[in-house]
Amino acid sequence: MASRIRLEDRECPLSTTVQHVGEWWTLLILHDAFDGYTRFDQFQQSLNISTSMLTTRLKTLVADGLLERRPYQSNPVRHEYVLTGRGRSLRPVVVALAAWGNQHLAPEERAMILVDAHTGEEAEPVVVDARTGRSLADSEMYVFTAGPAASEAMRARYTELERRRPAPGSSVAE
Repeated sequence: MASRIRLEDRECPLSTTVQHVGEWWTLLILHDAFDGYTRFDQFQQSLNISTSMLTTRLKTLVADGLLERRPYQSNPVRHEYVLTGRGRSLRPVVVALAAWGNQHLAPEERAMILVDAHTGEEAEPVVVDARTGRSLADSEMYVFTAGPAASEAMRARYTELERRRPAPGSSVAE
């Protein structure tokens, strides 16, 4: 199967991440794994997914290092699929996606919410800068720029974007 990533996007972390987790079933399987599901039949029953699709998605998640395939029974051999550290690190992303979806629903329309396991109080997930605690939602306050491994094309992109960006503290209407 041909890669969906354009040649010029191969260095973009967003494009490469979407290659790993941008498929519908992949996110749902990961969500179930975060809820503690590990076995093929659990995923299949929860998601009502075909055997062939689940097999394909699980193989990909293992190959991408997000799940680890471990035997849990020897006769016959059966395997479970356990989140790796890399897989567990995606939980905040899945939580943020669910929170975004819930923001656009009336409270009575939400089928799933995130709550504090001890108090039962609903959580309000936000993505913040760990250093400052400020929300990353403001696209004028936080911007992308070329990193140390950026190609000349990536550096040119962000140089142009920076050139067009208003100076901090200036008004757009100036």
